[in-house]
Amino acid sequence: MIEETVWVISTEGEQATVKPQPAATCGTCSGQSACGVSALAGFFGRRRREIKVSNPIGARPGEQVVVGLDESVLTVGSFAIYIVPLVFLLLFAVLGRWLGEQIYLGVSEPVSIVCGLFGLWLGLVVVKLSTFKPSHDGRFQAVILRRAQEMTVEFNAGRH
Repeated sequence: MIEETVWVISTEGEQATVKPQPAATCGTCSGQSACGVSALAGFFGRRRREIKVSNPIGARPGEQVVVGLDESVLTVGSFAIYIVPLVFLLLFAVLGRWLGEQIYLGVSEPVSIVCGLFGLWLGLVVVKLSTFKPSHDGRFQAVILRRAQEMTVEFNAGRH
C-alpha cells in the first residue's frame, strides 16, 4: 500500500476532499539540481491539487490523515500512461509508411512521421478519456487509513 500524509479540506458523506502536504525536502535537498523529480516539479509547477478519497474513519476538515492507495493502481496507471501512447505512435507510424508507399509519394518518411505524431496524440487522448474514475471502481480510489496523530501517539507511547 502506498501511503501519503494529507490534510482533510472538506467532507461530504463517505467522501473527503484532501490536499497533500507540501514537500519541504525538495527545496533543501543538495541533489536538487540533478533530481528528475525536482526538474519535473519545476516544469509542471509545484501546485498540489485536491483530490476526493473514501473516508471510512469519519475524518473531519482540518485533520491530518494518512491516505493509502494499492500498488497495483500505480502499475496499471504507469502502463496506461507510458505504453498506450507509444503503441499508438508505432502503429500509426507504420500505417503512415504503408499509406505513403501505396499512394506512390516516393518519400514515405514524412507521412510516417506525421501519422506517428498523430498516433501519439491519439494515444494520449485515449489514456485521458479512459482513466480510471474512482466513482466507477473502488479499487482505484485512495482511502483514508488512519489519523496521522494516532500514528505519532502510538510511536511515542512505545518508546516509554
